[in-house]
Amino acid sequence: MQDQDKYAEQAASIEDPVTAEAASATTPTLEEQLAASQLLVQELQDSFLRAKAEVENFRRRAQEDVTRAHKFAIEGFAEMLLPVKDSLEMALQVETPSVESLKEGVEMTLKQLNAAFEKNRLLEIKPQQGDKLDPMKHQAMSLVPADQEPNTVVNTLQKGYLIADRLLRPALVTVAQEK
Repeated sequence: MQDQDKYAEQAASIEDPVTAEAASATTPTLEEQLAASQLLVQELQDSFLRAKAEVENFRRRAQEDVTRAHKFAIEGFAEMLLPVKDSLEMALQVETPSVESLKEGVEMTLKQLNAAFEKNRLLEIKPQQGDKLDPMKHQAMSLVPADQEPNTVVNTLQKGYLIADRLLRPALVTVAQEK
């Protein structure tokens, strides 16, 4: 019985010539593996170069968009100011303006300007007397003796302005000094 097992093991260890040929036919040779790897590398390089070019094109287009946005950012505001300029020019063309007509013209022009400011989110900063000094929006020009709390606005010398929430110009104010 041991002899039979021994012969069976030997028979199993001997390769079947048909099976060996089939295995070698399905297993690629080193040259075939190298060629396949080189093809894969070429495909990956092509994909990489295409992706890189796409990123560069995207970056260039984005930069052009930013440049265009900066260039034309004030276009809407400029359009709103054109009627104001037209009104001022018409006022200057009047031969003998009366004080009354000049005042009306200036008021109408100011309304146009205020509408342009409002539409473009340009907001006035006009602190009232007694308001607490806000160094983020007010610039104290002088300290004056006053019958009110120290560090409060006594008088507004010049309005300030915000664009949206960003300070364009602080309001110039006089401030009550400590007693």
